[in-house]
Formats: sequence, structure tokens, C-alpha cells
Amino acid sequence: MELEERLSEVRNRIRKAAATAGHPLGEVTLVAVSKTFDADAIRPAIATGQRVFGENRVQEAHGKWPALRAETGAIELHLIGPLQSNKAAEAVALFDVIETVDREKIARAIASEMVRQSRTVRLYVQVNTGLEPQKAGIAPDDVVAFVALCRDELGLSVEGLMCIPPADENPGPHFALLAKLARKAGVAQLSMGMSGDYETAIAFGATSVRVGSAIFGTR
Repeated sequence: MELEERLSEVRNRIRKAAATAGHPLGEVTLVAVSKTFDADAIRPAIATGQRVFGENRVQEAHGKWPALRAETGAIELHLIGPLQSNKAAEAVALFDVIETVDREKIARAIASEMVRQSRTVRLYVQVNTGLEPQKAGIAPDDVVAFVALCRDELGLSVEGLMCIPPADENPGPHFALLAKLARKAGVAQLSMGMSGDYETAIAFGATSVRVGSAIFGTR
């Protein structure tokens, strides 16, 4: 199956899952995860009209997206991998959305860079719903206070929450927990669901899904 066919299938499945869940048409955004793929692999997706992409690493994204954007016009780029504070300046300059804010040091670095660069980046807080020690993300019990800190002390507008459930667990309870935390924290957007579980995520209220291998193939 060619990329165009895979992408069309993913879009159709998103539409069906959204309709089943009662979401309005167009409410669920597809973030095509292009990490590890070069510009030649990404261009066919852009040619189909895909305009929202996700990358894991600042350095890798910087190596391909400025040129791709110059070629193709408006692209919305999401950082979906961990961010180190020494990369905050590059991240704010390059990305439109940072989905992995997970500690005060990073939040402060982003706030400082947005002021310095006079640039506003949309922000999500990453939540470690499974409390996995090897995984980034803030603990569920700390989410409401952390969102309040970002808003009230740092002046950051957090629009949503993001999670990556444990690979060996049913993702449904994790998606339900993230939706509950979003309501408590007063945020509207939920970035959850990947190639293997995005339809389940939509059923639990995902407003964006991050799909890579189902579009681009195995890495």
C-alpha cells in the first residue's frame, strides 16, 4: 500500500471513530508523525493536503522542516518528544505546538523564550498516566497545580494535555484519566492515541491523534 492510500485509510478511520463518538466533523486533528523520515518521504503526505506533523527531536526537525516549509507553505509542526531546557530557544523558534511540557524548568525556559522571541507557541502538558519511571511526563496528581503554575505565575496559556499509555496495558483507562484531568485543570484539548489505538482515543475524547507508522510505514 502506498503512503497516499495509508493516509486516506487513517483519515477515513478517524472520521468513522469521530462519528461513532459523536464528535463534530473536523474536531479531531491528525498529527502525522514524521520522526526519522526524510523530506522525500514526507513530501507525498504534504501533497495530499496533510499540514500537521509531529517530530520527536528538535535537532532532527531543524534539519528538514525549514526547507520543507519554504517549499510547501504553511505547516503546523508539533514537538511530541522530550524537550531539554538548552533546546528551548530552538523549539520555540521552530515549533507551533509543544506537547511535552512536563516540569517547571522547561515551562520557565519556554516562557522566557517566547518573550525574547516575541513568539507565541501553543502548549500541552505531558502526563505520565502510568507513572512509568523511564517515561517523561508529570504525575497525574500534580497536573492541576502544574497547569495553574504555568498560567498564573508564568503567564503561559496551556491548551491541553498529552499522554502515552504504557505499551502493555489497555489504553482506555489512561485516556479516560487524561480526559478527567483535563476537565479538572480547565483545558479543552487532548492529544492521545497513536497508530495502534487512535480510534480508542477518539472514543474517549481525543481532539488530536499522533499517527506515524500507520501512515509512513515501519521505521
